[in-house]
Amino acid sequence: MSTARVPSGARDSRARYRRIVRFAARQLAIEWWHEILLPKVGLGRITKRTRARRMTRFARGFREMAIGLGGLMIKVGQFMSSRLDVLPPELTKELEGLQDEVPAESFDDIRALAESELGMPLERAYAWIDDAPLAAASLGQAHRARLTPADAADAGFTDVVVKIQRPGIDRIVDTDLRALRKVAGWLNRVRAVSERVDAPALVDAFAEVCRDEIDYLHEASGCERFAEEFADDDRVGAPEVGWERTTRRVLTLQDVTAIKISDVDSLREAGVDPAEVSPVFAAVMLDQLFSNGYFHADPHPGNIFVVPDADGSWQLMFVDFGMMGEVPPSTRRGLRQLVIAMAARDGAGLVQAAREIGVLLPTADTSELERALTKLFDRFGGMAFAELRDVDPREYRDFAAEFGDVVRTLPIQLPEHLLLVIRAASLTSGVATALDAEFNIWESVEPYAERLIRDESAGFARDLLTDGVENARLLWRMPKRVDALISRIENGDIAVSTPQVERRLSRLESALRRTVSAVLFAGLLVGGAALYGTEPTPAVVLMSASSLPLLHALFARRR
Repeated sequence: MSTARVPSGARDSRARYRRIVRFAARQLAIEWWHEILLPKVGLGRITKRTRARRMTRFARGFREMAIGLGGLMIKVGQFMSSRLDVLPPELTKELEGLQDEVPAESFDDIRALAESELGMPLERAYAWIDDAPLAAASLGQAHRARLTPADAADAGFTDVVVKIQRPGIDRIVDTDLRALRKVAGWLNRVRAVSERVDAPALVDAFAEVCRDEIDYLHEASGCERFAEEFADDDRVGAPEVGWERTTRRVLTLQDVTAIKISDVDSLREAGVDPAEVSPVFAAVMLDQLFSNGYFHADPHPGNIFVVPDADGSWQLMFVDFGMMGEVPPSTRRGLRQLVIAMAARDGAGLVQAAREIGVLLPTADTSELERALTKLFDRFGGMAFAELRDVDPREYRDFAAEFGDVVRTLPIQLPEHLLLVIRAASLTSGVATALDAEFNIWESVEPYAERLIRDESAGFARDLLTDGVENARLLWRMPKRVDALISRIENGDIAVSTPQVERRLSRLESALRRTVSAVLFAGLLVGGAALYGTEPTPAVVLMSASSLPLLHALFARRR
């Protein structure tokens, strides 16, 4: 009886799947023992004492597995290393160098895949291509090349960077996602996790991002859209796409490599002050999140260059558009409310913004959180952002401990569409701080908060004026309708059995006219006050005009 041979690819996939799942199961068992069982039997001090060591051991084990396996495990590790806000430093520090440890693929294998995709030998597709990779990533690698004279004439550029997928990456991604879904299913059975985050939904969102990343046609479209968004912004640049040499697995882009944004020494040698680059980079990323709504979700140092000009100016050049995000309108409104509430030192507004974004469930009792936020604002609210750097770090730790206790009691969840927003914000802060150790992200956020407050005030005034005019039109038409009703009564079209009806209708008509005047007065006065800070002349005209309907509302006699 013969036994069917299992293809080596299938065997490799099964071994890969088992390795990922075994690692996750072992770690979950360790955490269950230390974080749940030991505290229940009165040994919680052991849990606290060993937590840092356990995190370091887990991070090292994951790092070794990720480097050995590659694929999405590298992506997962990179994401964890960027979560400085929620993950312990023992874990993030161990994983922070993961991007630079991805081994390169054999060029012979890369060549075979590229020639299969392009339908011709590389010597015909390009005038020259470097067999040494410019960069190696988890899903593909990049090589410098030159277009043929004919292609260069059509494209308008000669030097290019060719991104080529790693062979078999589709199968690897499928295997890794299957393993991640298995682990997410386990996590979803843990109440402490399921009450705060929908782990399977997060994996689905991560899967969608990864599918987009391995489709280079999607990345090429993202590159062109990003360039269009910033076409009128001299601070930002993006490469052009060589569409004649671009497929789903091969991407040809104009070579725009320059000084890596994190290379502080090279920036200074080129006459560029890194401390000047830092706030511009932060402002560009904030523009993407709050204004454009379409943003680069992977702004790590390898994806951003500084291009100096001969006149001393410089430009930020973005590359690698495989991971792009789009902020839904509801989330953008919540983020705007969040920034405004922080600038206004409004704890209740901050909580409401968290509800709007979807971080807090609608049923959450937030009274303790509002109290803690109020206490925080009372202590730090009167201080400028620059002054916060001088506060004793122990005071920050005390507040962090208090907030941690409060937050752990709340049904907090992480909506999947926030993953890329959080990643972009974390990387932005990290890159800006690496450029300038004195940089404070809030100094870049504060101008946005002020602008958003002005925009919200003006929007409120416009909405109030619009609603006021519509209500005034409705109320102004009502007396005419009352007159028509009275005329019908006088003409005998409607029989009225009592003379009191006519007097009541007359008083109603007068009251409605005075109400119209009051509405117009309020709309003009509030609109003028809201516009006074930015448009003083129209504001004065509106407030002056409000006196006329006020006089009518106060002194008009009843008929």
